[in-house]
Amino acid sequence: MPKNAKIIVVAMTEQGLIGASGHIPWQIPEELRLFRELTSGHALIMGRRTFASIGRPLPDRRTIVVSRRLPATPGIEICCDLPSALRLAESGAGKIFFAGGVGIYRAALPLADQLSISWIRGEYAGDTYFPPFSANEWQEINEEDYGLFRRVLYRRR
Repeated sequence: MPKNAKIIVVAMTEQGLIGASGHIPWQIPEELRLFRELTSGHALIMGRRTFASIGRPLPDRRTIVVSRRLPATPGIEICCDLPSALRLAESGAGKIFFAGGVGIYRAALPLADQLSISWIRGEYAGDTYFPPFSANEWQEINEEDYGLFRRVLYRRR
């Protein structure tokens, strides 16, 4: 993978559910721990609402928020659009993770080199779904089962 590999990181159900009223519909500490391990030391690009749902910059990560309305906030860098955020992230070392929401995921799908998907088991209620994508464009390169979810890494074909 190149130095600035672009990776979408998402947790979703088999139906593509990723959110409920601005929050994650499930509480799975192990999945959050894996997210932290995967993204620590790298850049995270996210939208304003995703940042608001987290409520703070994430430690040990360069947090870049795409927003035209967010005021200057300590610990984050703000860009008015995804191309600007991507240029900023590419100026640093390490991988670039797209961490949501739907608009960021939709725009990042054609740009991403990899998808890191935590497939959450179970039925959950929600209102926010990952954008449709063609499974034919991606090759599974690794899978690990954690009981409540399975983490699958895909590489663009």
